[in-house]
Amino acid sequence: MQYRRLGRTGLKVSEVSLGTMAFGRWIDESKSAEVLDTALEAGINLIDTADVYGSGMDTLDQSGFGESEAILGRLLRGRRDDILLATKFNAHVGPNVNDGGQSRYHVYRALENSLRRLQTDHIDLYQVHAFDPETPIEETLRALDDLVKQGKIRYLGCSNYAAWQLAKAHGISALHSLHRFESVQPEYSLITRGIERELVPFVESEKVGIISYSPLGRGILSGKYRQGEAPPADSRLALGEKRLELLLESNPAYALVDKIQPLAEAKGWTLAQFALSWVLSHSYVTSAILGASKPEQIRDALQHAEERLTPQELAEIDDISSSIGLF
Repeated sequence: MQYRRLGRTGLKVSEVSLGTMAFGRWIDESKSAEVLDTALEAGINLIDTADVYGSGMDTLDQSGFGESEAILGRLLRGRRDDILLATKFNAHVGPNVNDGGQSRYHVYRALENSLRRLQTDHIDLYQVHAFDPETPIEETLRALDDLVKQGKIRYLGCSNYAAWQLAKAHGISALHSLHRFESVQPEYSLITRGIERELVPFVESEKVGIISYSPLGRGILSGKYRQGEAPPADSRLALGEKRLELLLESNPAYALVDKIQPLAEAKGWTLAQFALSWVLSHSYVTSAILGASKPEQIRDALQHAEERLTPQELAEIDDISSSIGLF
């Protein structure tokens, strides 16, 4: 496993991290333990979760929110210091009107609840899960800054931010001498490249780390989904993930898979290995989050994670993406 600095900080994170959205949602605690153990054995040191992850994401039963954090809290007993723990907040996770968003009230409550579920006294990377248009960014940043000073948070990050939103947050942090967002977590893969237009130039200029999620395009780039064929029984698509369904309806992903598959086969790699290497071949990516639900998914994906695609291969992929309207 290789490690990269998180933006301008001195913190070193594994270039592949583990996403735990499946924990408590699609896999139980024993299977989650197998996935976690495999990731740690492979040298992954960054574990990403969120206070909304769990079965509640599908059932809308609020008692099912936070199951991922609770499972991680139990599984990390005795080895908390071996990993960097990242979690996120913003979603409405309770019955009351203020049980969501980024007000000072909710920031404090969300963090304390995450600390309790994760059975820890601090979060290494605390991230706002999305932009909150109803709360002044200054209020959120001041609350987060206070929590950093209290020692409950080590670093701040954001997720699903546009370049202008991150720039605005940085400007407010600079104006008031507050801790700033040191990382951003966007979706990025061969089939989702929108961040290259504005976000990537901004983070390269301002030395912000990118921790990208869905590097395998929500499983599309594993090759498991074929147009006109029923999805595997235990896959996200078969389980009814709406965002994946919408992506396949609105994105020429199947066409890309058909054209990229021969490039992967020419290297003797699986499509998933090729797709992950493509993400990590971009120096502005600090870490790519693997949302695995089976240990073998991690072992397979990491076989060529340290190898980079050549400039010629990257250019060929750009040409293919352009020809089908993806780039």
